[in-house]
Amino acid sequence: MPELILRQVGIDTYHENIAYLPIGCEICRSQGFGALSKIEVHYGGRSILATLNMTENGLVKGGEIGLSHAAFRRLGAPEGARVSLSHPNPLLSFDFVRHKLEGGHLDKSQFLAILSDIVAYRYSNIELTAFVIACYQQSLTEPEIGYLTEAMIETGERIDWDLPLVLDKHCIGGIPGNRTTMIVVPIVAAFGLPIPKTSSRAITSPSGTADTMEALANVRLGLDEMRAVVAAEGACIAWGGSVALAPADDILISVERPLNLDSEGQMIASILSKKRAAGSTHLLLDIPIGPTAKVHSTEEAERLKKRFERIGARVGLQLRVVFTDGLQPVGRGIGPALEALDVLQVLQRKPGHPEDLREKSLSLAGELLEFSGKVAAGEGLDRAREILDSGQAWEKFQGIARRQGGLKEPRPARHSAPVSSPRTGRIGAIHNQKIARTAKLAGAPQDPGAGVYLEKKLGDAVASGEVLFRVFAETEEELSFALQYVAANPDLITIGG
Repeated sequence: MPELILRQVGIDTYHENIAYLPIGCEICRSQGFGALSKIEVHYGGRSILATLNMTENGLVKGGEIGLSHAAFRRLGAPEGARVSLSHPNPLLSFDFVRHKLEGGHLDKSQFLAILSDIVAYRYSNIELTAFVIACYQQSLTEPEIGYLTEAMIETGERIDWDLPLVLDKHCIGGIPGNRTTMIVVPIVAAFGLPIPKTSSRAITSPSGTADTMEALANVRLGLDEMRAVVAAEGACIAWGGSVALAPADDILISVERPLNLDSEGQMIASILSKKRAAGSTHLLLDIPIGPTAKVHSTEEAERLKKRFERIGARVGLQLRVVFTDGLQPVGRGIGPALEALDVLQVLQRKPGHPEDLREKSLSLAGELLEFSGKVAAGEGLDRAREILDSGQAWEKFQGIARRQGGLKEPRPARHSAPVSSPRTGRIGAIHNQKIARTAKLAGAPQDPGAGVYLEKKLGDAVASGEVLFRVFAETEEELSFALQYVAANPDLITIGG
């Protein structure tokens, strides 16, 4: 096999393995390699599959090959090492993706083959996108969602806490803010029940729980670190991607995010696979309902609930599903740091805290306490309120944060601008998706301090010229970009008479 000198070219391609060769190089002519060819790169007993890009600006020279950050790390060879190239074996599992794109159905063995290649980074972003689109456009049947869930679990690590009861809580998303998890976890842990929380980063939203928690403490915990935090505090709030739980899901998210896609089947498989792989036994699932939420009606929510329950039972999870108000964002901050400030206000019982975030968190914590069987039906809410109001939840949260590297101060972005009401009246509607889009255009979650801070909520009276919300961004350009979107979408907040 031909050999080349390895170079690290300093290009971040996120998950994707990319290799770089100069246009017209001898090895390309002799082996028939060209732009977007798949190549296998070998060093010692290791190899990676990479997609080839061609350069003409001297980034790599004749006799050299460059690798992106991700590819260089996975190959594990030092810069300057001699590596060899070969044509890879056919990616047989992609035939199953084509079958799905054509409207066919997949069985568990086919999903396992696809996901095994995905977690081995044998799929390029183009091929990952094809799989995501196939599942989105053709929809997954309920048996297929079950197969996908099981395959996601089986192609990653699993945590066994060696406990009879391990609680968890999750929201299907679609509601900006809504950072209840970071309040529920310390309440439940302060009561004395185990709730090791592994959370996701944002897919289509301005922040996931892991993004918001990262504004306050380290979330990149290895399994041993997670066990140490849970042993000391009964809980953690960590990023699931750092311990390879259902790792195929995190790779798929890398293409779902720019596509702004979150299909129902993949959502169910994503949530349940990660919860089961994380060792949870009891999961409280929050489904918000509203015209601009993911779920628009009670009928749709009931159908989704039954599907979650059936597939949850299939993988060994006990589920309790609750329907919540999805008419508007929960809390006032939208974006990691702004949401973190809301959480701190509630935990610290500060005057002016977002009351809706507090009350929803208490309701969910009460449900979880009752679901555990350790609190009688009808008493959970009172116990949760007692723990929060006494300061026990704040004390527990500080303990968790301290064990996760120390509590940080969340910082809003440097630039901000108010958006004012065009008329006098009352807030009649807030468009969840467009508020979230505004926060994302301002830079969230990549810029933790970026986002939107709501000054008014549904039903609030507002005078002409009074501030409705503020947009925060790290750069003036991003701020301007977000404000242009606001100006072009007058239905973002509707003012009634």
